[in-house]
Amino acid sequence: MAAIADQFKGLDMGALIGGPLTAAADASIMLADSTADFINHVGFDANGKVRTVAFSYQKRSANEDGTSNVDEMKMDIPMLAIVPIPNLQLDEVNVLFDMEVKQSESSQKSLDVGVGINGQAKLGPIKISISGNVSVHQENTRKSDNSAKYHVDVRATNHGTPEGLARVLDMMAANVAPALVGSTIKDANGNSLPDKARRKAERRKRLKNELDEMQRCLIAVNDGLTECVTRLRRAANAQLLEFQSRQTQYLESKEESENYEELSQKYQSAMDRVTAKWNDFQNRTVDMLEAASNDANATAGTVSPSFGLLEVSIEESSGEIKTKAYEKGSDEKDFNTKYDEIQIAQDKALEAYKKSKELDKAVFDKKQEYNKALAGAEG
Repeated sequence: MAAIADQFKGLDMGALIGGPLTAAADASIMLADSTADFINHVGFDANGKVRTVAFSYQKRSANEDGTSNVDEMKMDIPMLAIVPIPNLQLDEVNVLFDMEVKQSESSQKSLDVGVGINGQAKLGPIKISISGNVSVHQENTRKSDNSAKYHVDVRATNHGTPEGLARVLDMMAANVAPALVGSTIKDANGNSLPDKARRKAERRKRLKNELDEMQRCLIAVNDGLTECVTRLRRAANAQLLEFQSRQTQYLESKEESENYEELSQKYQSAMDRVTAKWNDFQNRTVDMLEAASNDANATAGTVSPSFGLLEVSIEESSGEIKTKAYEKGSDEKDFNTKYDEIQIAQDKALEAYKKSKELDKAVFDKKQEYNKALAGAEG
């Protein structure tokens, strides 16, 4: 009888296990290539440009004069954004190999000899009969069973759009917007208008579009003005802190003088007036910008006197302390630097304020013209 171990001879376990894994790796490469081919052929044309699909539709909206707009809209959508992208990937490979060897052998012998024995004997008055049979039976039985199971389980799922491509599609989608191809004015029921009524309706529509555009510009200009005013207030606050620092330094230098208390009170009184003026400027900056914009004496490059800002004036010879109009000095670098910051911020804020006022008036005039057109009083 052959040994059980001999049943496994000749089996290449490396091929049995490595073969399916190698095939799975090759399949992964083929699946990746199929995804790349799909993206290249479906998503891009021969020149490498994004392939798009054009969608056209109509958008209807009502006008304030009772007419309606029928706008022809068009959108170009990237092809890759509207079709599923095959992205199969092998998630799991299981190689199962089972071999079962069953081998059994049995031997059984029996002897059946067909020899009969018959005889009689007489023991006194008793007669005895004897009969017998000898048999020999031999039986040989041999059993064997060999079985093998080889199972490869491969699982693949579609992993959806690759992350890098998804980001590219997001950037494309951000730039996709409906484009107006054409527009037609209809009556409230969607019917065509007579020529005269159509021309009036088109004029009202044009005026409304111009008004809307001007109002959007005004919002942007006012946002810029708000930012300029904030910068001007910040620069003014920095200068006020500089005044307060100079006050402290000056008083500290006079602590040993006999009239220190009187000097301190005068300086504090003057500084209180300066602080009050600059705080008032913080609260009424826009009003002061309006005054500066109407001031014929205001010139670029200097802080406008319309602000009414003050600074502390010290007469060293007499020791007199008072306030004077805020101006640029001659030998104080830090002070002059902050003055320049205020002057630059003021000029930008004045420019933004004037632009806002001009555009605001233009919007008002355009609104008046549009209202007249709605009322049917066009010239």
